[in-house]
Amino acid sequence: MPPFHDFRDGGLLVLDPAAAMFGGVRQRKRARVTAVPPCVFAAAAAEEEALRAAPAAKRQRLREAPTLDALPDGCLFEILRRVQGARARGASSCVSRRWLALLGGIRASEIKRAQAPAVPDLNQVFVCDDEDEAEAASARPGRSERTLEGEGATDVALTAAAVADGLRGSLESVVVRGSHPTRGVTDSGLSAVARGCPSLRSLALWDVPQVTDAGLAEIAAGCPSLEKLDITGCPLVTDKGLVAVAQGCPDLKTLTIEACSGVANEGLKAIGRCCSKLQAVNIKNCAYVGDQGVSGLICSATASLAKVCLQGLSITDASLAVIGYYGKAITNLTLTRLSAVGERGFWVMANALGLQKLRCMSITSCPGVTELALVSIAKFCPSLKQLYLRKCSQISDGLLKDFAEAAKVLENLQIEECNRITLMGILSFLLNCSPKFKTLSLVKCTGIKDICSAPAQLPVCKSLRSLTIKQCPGFTDASLAVVGMICPHLENLDLSGLGAVTDDGLLPLIRSSESGLVHVDLNGCENLTDAAISALVKAHGTSLAHLSLEGCSKISDASLFAISESCSELAELDLSNCMVSDYGVAVLASAERLKLRVLSLSGCLKVTPKSVPFLGSMPASLEGLNLQFNFIGNHNIASLEKQLWWCDILA
Repeated sequence: MPPFHDFRDGGLLVLDPAAAMFGGVRQRKRARVTAVPPCVFAAAAAEEEALRAAPAAKRQRLREAPTLDALPDGCLFEILRRVQGARARGASSCVSRRWLALLGGIRASEIKRAQAPAVPDLNQVFVCDDEDEAEAASARPGRSERTLEGEGATDVALTAAAVADGLRGSLESVVVRGSHPTRGVTDSGLSAVARGCPSLRSLALWDVPQVTDAGLAEIAAGCPSLEKLDITGCPLVTDKGLVAVAQGCPDLKTLTIEACSGVANEGLKAIGRCCSKLQAVNIKNCAYVGDQGVSGLICSATASLAKVCLQGLSITDASLAVIGYYGKAITNLTLTRLSAVGERGFWVMANALGLQKLRCMSITSCPGVTELALVSIAKFCPSLKQLYLRKCSQISDGLLKDFAEAAKVLENLQIEECNRITLMGILSFLLNCSPKFKTLSLVKCTGIKDICSAPAQLPVCKSLRSLTIKQCPGFTDASLAVVGMICPHLENLDLSGLGAVTDDGLLPLIRSSESGLVHVDLNGCENLTDAAISALVKAHGTSLAHLSLEGCSKISDASLFAISESCSELAELDLSNCMVSDYGVAVLASAERLKLRVLSLSGCLKVTPKSVPFLGSMPASLEGLNLQFNFIGNHNIASLEKQLWWCDILA
């Protein structure tokens, strides 16, 4: 018998008497067998006979030892709140769902902390050092966010996250995207987060239909430091939940409410009254939010509110008037699909003279945007630098001219699906624009077409650095040649989707560009050939950093040869669906000056397994390689993954 043996009935470690007698050394002499009275054998036999006669279920119960599960919840709660360390609590949460639920119901303040002994136990200190090191490693800033998605978003998963990270105080952000169809996240999961994570600062609930006001009330009561709240697609959340958040989370800075049919005006008014640090608000597609809610929020948060986004709401001119008068701190304003707001609302908003700090404005599908409204915005918003207009049917050439004259510091204009604008209007705008104007973007504007004759006075916009003309089917070679003459200092050029542009249009622009092009996108320009690309890289190879030729079906190995010889700064090259072959890949791999970081050969049907040795010899600068939809094969892809172990390969 060893010096210490375990008497299972008592659960104690007892010193063997013989070992104690001989100083803890086991005797070499054979131990004497003590005689046992016959009554003992008789009692044991009777007990064994009773066990055989009992039913199987009862026999199993008799053999089972008592467990902690037999304790009521109150007793087990007291035991579990004395469990020390995140590792031990995490292990306890894995015992059963009951234990997990009880651990999730323990607030951080209710955890019983063990007092350090006066004389520390060296063994205990050693064990704790290991655990503390593991906890410190898992509590780094990169581990401060938990994200649950789809079927993995359940109450059990959320409670486990709260139990595991809550004790360390490291869980500052929780994101739930979607929910399990039958066991999704409910108020119970939010309650566990509220109890275990008092330092939570950010909470996002996207498409979580079972969360109600009770869950938000738990978060408000347990997480007073909450700064960011995003509720999207939660139909059971109403004004009561927002009122609870407003009262319990005074440090709230960012609020997003989208597609929540139960939210109306009272919740937004409470947020405005109680959250004095509110900086950004996004209210989208909430049918019952009206002028009272928006006006109350803007009026109360006038000192701090910098970003406002309103989309698909039933507000009228009154709300825009309030924004214009009380939005003294607003720098970014986004207005989308406000069908009840008319010209008067935009005019009053501008003339109220409150938007003196407005720098960025975006307007989409608002019928009230007219020439009068937009010119008023340009005149009375002196800090406006960026304007984005989309699906504004009343925007015309005359409006652009007047707007350019009024906007003194405008730097960026983006126009999308405004079909009344023509190339003459764009030229007029460039002739009258601010000397600080840098970026122009035209997307899906069907009114942009070739002009029969160029105007007598062509503008020269030397400040323009970035030009985007995408998916404008009427824009052809003649228009592109005009652009080259008026924009001599372009650095970024995006002509994606201009299938009618050929070498005859691009070559004059390349020659007239005095500054080096840095970022060029020619996706879908299917009529461009190797001649244009070769001219481009020879003229701008020392500055070109990004070149995208996706869908340029006439581009072949000749362009790659020119790129390998002329480009010294090229970092990203997209050759998807081009006619390059193994020879072109070999040329790229052998180029000494070329230090690509990203290369895409997706859909290049002439790239075969013969390219594998050349791809394997690509420089160490390569970080991403796209080999989808070609004939290289899975076996060769596996070989490349071993050779380019540092590179992300998409296949």
